Amino acid sequence: MDKNGSAVREFLLLGLSEDPRVNMTLFVLFLLTYLLTILSNGALVTACVIEPSLNTPMYFFLGNLSILDVCFSSVNVPYLLAQFLSQRKICFPACAAQMFSSVLLGCTECVLLAVMAYDRYAAILFPLHYRIIMSRSRCVTMLLSCCLAGLLSAIVVVVSTLQLPLCGHNVINHFFCEATIFLKMACGDTFVTEMVIFSGSIIVILFPSFFTLVSYIRIIAAIMRIRSSKGRHKAFSTCASHLIVVIIFYGTAISMYMKPTSADSANQDKIISLFYSVTPPLLNPVIYSLRNKDVKRALLKLSLWNCVHHFEKSGSL
Repeated sequence: MDKNGSAVREFLLLGLSEDPRVNMTLFVLFLLTYLLTILSNGALVTACVIEPSLNTPMYFFLGNLSILDVCFSSVNVPYLLAQFLSQRKICFPACAAQMFSSVLLGCTECVLLAVMAYDRYAAILFPLHYRIIMSRSRCVTMLLSCCLAGLLSAIVVVVSTLQLPLCGHNVINHFFCEATIFLKMACGDTFVTEMVIFSGSIIVILFPSFFTLVSYIRIIAAIMRIRSSKGRHKAFSTCASHLIVVIIFYGTAISMYMKPTSADSANQDKIISLFYSVTPPLLNPVIYSLRNKDVKRALLKLSLWNCVHHFEKSGSL
């Protein structure tokens, strides 16, 4: 609703640039980024499903992280690509759906990263009981809990945000509908909504990041007690990839959602949002694949199997 009480039917997204030449360059760049994100995460999910050696809790969560990344990227990047081609308007239902999906997927991933830290904690500190601690049923329960946390966060944040009265305009200086941007557009008192978003951020961002930090402190302490240098290197290698992902995702999420509304300019908000919504989905499969021998072996087998299948099909023709 605007300040006169009339319903806002559509919004105008200003996007990243007004220069047509810059937009075409950015269109090609982000299109390639999006395609690489879909292909790399899709290959990682396929490898986790068909390779028996990857049938472990760690890869169960990794496969679901890749699915989340594909969905998260697909919520925002297609709209961003459309903006580069001058289609910048978005209707209110689509805007609400985009906001809801972004919060749902982002919060789910925040909690899932903490669960993955707990998985590494259990694997390194309790290797003999790892299969019991991280049983299949418990892994599924943890995954569903992550989804439930994301769903509840999305409902609370989106409902409280969309009830704010807008200041008589429908222009969004952003490339997608984000809750924090609506706080700057509102003409009424936003204190309650700000507290809702901040409290939710403490629960689904700060607590999981603190839990992850404590888990890795315990993990590093345990690794340092390993006498074999080869064993220490293997343990560090296993956890390093997850730690890189955690730093990237939590760092940008905290800088976006746990600061005063007017602390940064709209352009700074766009850069931060661009970083956490586009970069992690692209980097996650690359980081895990390059630093993990099991994943690289599975991807190589998948590539070889596809090549053999292609040649057999060509020969039969």
